[in-house]
Amino acid sequence: MDLKDYRKQIDEIDDQLVKLFQQRMEVSEGIAAYKKERGLPILDAGREHEKINSVCSKVPPHMRNYTSVLYSSIFELSRSHQSQQMAQYSDLSKRITDAIENTPKLFPKDVTVGVCGVEGAFAQIAAEKLFKLPFIMYFNNFDGVFSAIEGGLCQYGIVPIENSTAGSVKKVYDLMIKHNFSIVRSVRLKIDHNLLAKPTTRLENVREIFSHEQAISQCSQFLKTLGKDVKITAVENTAAAAEMVAKSERQDVAAICSRNCMELYGLSALARSIQDQGNNYTRFICISKNMEIYPGADRTSIMLATAHKPGALYKVLSRFYSLGINITKLESRPIPDRDFEFMFYFDLETSVYSEEFIQIVSELSASTEDFTYLGSYSEVV
Repeated sequence: MDLKDYRKQIDEIDDQLVKLFQQRMEVSEGIAAYKKERGLPILDAGREHEKINSVCSKVPPHMRNYTSVLYSSIFELSRSHQSQQMAQYSDLSKRITDAIENTPKLFPKDVTVGVCGVEGAFAQIAAEKLFKLPFIMYFNNFDGVFSAIEGGLCQYGIVPIENSTAGSVKKVYDLMIKHNFSIVRSVRLKIDHNLLAKPTTRLENVREIFSHEQAISQCSQFLKTLGKDVKITAVENTAAAAEMVAKSERQDVAAICSRNCMELYGLSALARSIQDQGNNYTRFICISKNMEIYPGADRTSIMLATAHKPGALYKVLSRFYSLGINITKLESRPIPDRDFEFMFYFDLETSVYSEEFIQIVSELSASTEDFTYLGSYSEVV
């Protein structure tokens, strides 16, 4: 037999498989109707476990892992199909629907916005890009911004979540696990870093540079050219670094920060545009205490924990695939006080008005551990 003959056999088997799979899903529709009529849950873990053991016992040992994976995927698809048939939408899906209906049609203009740092921070620039007349309140760290939103001190907060060069802002992801909030919009901001110092300071005299750890990472190649004698010190914010340099009595310090800080703090540029990549962007999220979903929302963020066993994340991913939902970001962070267990953060590309969106939110909120819906929103570029 040659390759064509083998492929012919595969095609014939696949024809049978497709018909049998369709028959199986049609039977699952009948099961969905039965469960709906009697108020039974979709998931019957005992039945699925029994079925996996049964089918695996019918194949040779070397095929059992493959068979287990195959049937686990079939069960996921069957539950998803049953959920759609039963229209078992969760309380969360109802709250989302209410938020869509009750959120104003236009994004607000004059609001109180919390950011990390001091005047001249990139988060301030992001806030001014989102809001026309923001009243900005400054906090010492990201935790302060989240707490201000949670406590009702500010209507909105702006925090960075990822950078195209340095990657995710892990401190913010960790705070997402800790605080209650809703993402209402995001904004992508081009980041241009500059090395600023007092007008009397020269580049060859600099012995210490202050900035946020993300900015330091984004300018790593430039910093290497300065030699090992220059100390690099991380601080909470780039604008705060500029303020420190301006107030310092030392003449050998500099800050990596935005160009706005030159005029604000009376500094001069020792070097401009020192970031490693010319297309250096940071994505900021705008957070609120209340769930707000503005027209045009086409991005959704969620967090969830899965069971601590093999294949748990794979089963979740298969649900997105079966509904045709694109995952644009997947980030994992350790869960505090739970050894070797992780919270997974997803950015999904799906319209908030689609049936697939409501279905995936309902399914995941009902079937995964520690599910958190973070919000649906659009992004300003």
